[in-house]
Amino acid sequence: RSTKMAMSLGLGVALVAIPAQGIAALQQGAKAPDFTLNAAEGGKPFTLSLKQTLKKGPIVLYFFPAAFTTGCTIEAHLFAEASDDFNRLGARVVGVTAGNVDRVAEFSKSECRDKFAVAADPGAKVAAKYDTAVQGPNQAMYSSRTSFVIAPNGTILLSYTDPKPQAHIEKTMAAVRAWKAKHR
Repeated sequence: RSTKMAMSLGLGVALVAIPAQGIAALQQGAKAPDFTLNAAEGGKPFTLSLKQTLKKGPIVLYFFPAAFTTGCTIEAHLFAEASDDFNRLGARVVGVTAGNVDRVAEFSKSECRDKFAVAADPGAKVAAKYDTAVQGPNQAMYSSRTSFVIAPNGTILLSYTDPKPQAHIEKTMAAVRAWKAKHR
């Protein structure tokens, strides 16, 4: 267990060191690639389809390196705290990770505080479609810390990459508010 913890912490540190400018995520105006992944919300597993979820309104889709690493836990807490505000604006938050995919149900319950869905992206295949896949330690593929706001028609309204989790919430909230102001 302590080895796993050390690896998790080391992974978080290693991925934080990746420069954001080196990542060319899909940009604003691009069409968001559809996907279906195994996910969990409040610890309960389900199949998440981007296309189906977009029928309910815009999505804040955020990619993070690995469940239960320091930065990713902070980001999950921040999104959980803002989740009710996003919901009031008609948006849903969805987290996607290629790291510790076997623990997304546990992460959705404890760190996401039952507030939003977390999807497992084994091998960072969906992250690759969004141009956020990066190679981590041991040649494993992960995703950069990148957030998107996607309109119900599948258009990307915001693409934001930053290894630090703090600004992701304010940037995505501003994009959702701007969308909402145009769609009252």
